[in-house]
Amino acid sequence: MAQGEVLGFEEYVRTRQEALLRSARRLVPDPVDAQDLLQTALARTYGRWDRIEDKSLADAYLRRVMINTRTEWWRARKLDEVPTEQLPDASVEDGTEQRADRALLMDILGVLAPKQRSVVVLRHWEQMSTEETAAALGMSAGTVKSTLHRALARLRQELENREAASRETRLAEERGRERCAA
Repeated sequence: MAQGEVLGFEEYVRTRQEALLRSARRLVPDPVDAQDLLQTALARTYGRWDRIEDKSLADAYLRRVMINTRTEWWRARKLDEVPTEQLPDASVEDGTEQRADRALLMDILGVLAPKQRSVVVLRHWEQMSTEETAAALGMSAGTVKSTLHRALARLRQELENREAASRETRLAEERGRERCAA
């Protein structure tokens, strides 16, 4: 790679690093994993930087690399996962409602397939248009729309299931307290 290309890549990383890290944080829940994801994507992109003719599309290219990398990680990890009857309790460090909502949302996003999660992240967090999302993911606009529709329906269903389970737990606790008081 020519010296000018190296300097161009360094300048690109310097100016876009925070936005790219935010994108990575939305793809993986753990901040350390997000940094690893971004670093891996940058390393992979660096080797192909001179092949990106239109540098204005570098963000889309790098997001695609992050999505592909995250999908590779997900596939590798999926083989080692063992389903359990009960989910672990989610902990909220600072107790604020906003962080609790964010933790719940990140947890619920985990039920989506990687393709669905990518579409939701790009459309709703990155606020990309349907066409931009389609270009970034290499799919048609219609596929983006249908994937987003199914993903949002799945998220709604998961929220409803969790709310119902939470209500049942509260009712069981109240009944237990009533029995103890009687």
